[in-house]
Amino acid sequence: MTDDKVKRRLTTVLCADVYGYSRLMEADETGTLETLRRYRTAIARLVERHDGRIVNTWGDAVIAEFASVVEAVQCAVEIQQEIASHAADAPQASPMQFRIGINLGDVMVDGTDIYGDGVNIASRLQELAEPGGVVISSSVYDQVHNKLSVGFDCLGQRPMKNIAPLTSYRLTLGGRTAVPGGFPIEASAERPRTSRMDDRREPPSTPNIVSDWLAKLPRPLAAALTVSAFLILINLFTGSKIWFHWPVAAILFGVVLRMALGHRPESNSRTER
Repeated sequence: MTDDKVKRRLTTVLCADVYGYSRLMEADETGTLETLRRYRTAIARLVERHDGRIVNTWGDAVIAEFASVVEAVQCAVEIQQEIASHAADAPQASPMQFRIGINLGDVMVDGTDIYGDGVNIASRLQELAEPGGVVISSSVYDQVHNKLSVGFDCLGQRPMKNIAPLTSYRLTLGGRTAVPGGFPIEASAERPRTSRMDDRREPPSTPNIVSDWLAKLPRPLAAALTVSAFLILINLFTGSKIWFHWPVAAILFGVVLRMALGHRPESNSRTER
């Protein structure tokens, strides 16, 4: 008896598609086809370098799969960088640009082809990408966000055709993201930045640490400590005999007494009638 059980595997799917392919073909069929062939050759070389394989190349799309999620994302970044460099070397009125989507998911295997939601989600993600950009699913983000020196802008849950909404992330390189026209601009400050391995946050200053610590204390206690510190500084800078301990002690005693009385349990003197 033959085994008709569907074979499945977990894999990383990369889907790359030409932005505005019909428009490019209408303007210049021969030139567009030559450029597409040249870029496909470059994509195939980069996929092979990152231990992936081309699954299909129908129309203007390229489907590839990778055993490693990190290698898939690195490959996508290099693809966009190489295509951008080619466009810069030979500027055109309408340069060819790719949008790339990457998903980590379960797929059905039929010979050398793969099918299923794992592939469909990657295809829908590339539709969310900007020309020259890369969008990944949350399953990919979970695996690579702390392994690559790239940034990630959370796009939230976007509706996708025939696919349940899922959280996706846009890749940014050095704080820059691609926009229509192929020229990178600085990532918008309004976009939530979820991770940047190359970010270097400056250590907080001492005044900020003190203010944050006071903000966590009860307001009366914070006010008393502030006044006490002010009195201590006055005593120290005037160079006179030490006198700050008496008013400071009185202030702190009053605050502690007030807080203790404020938290005293209510009297249960009333009895039920």
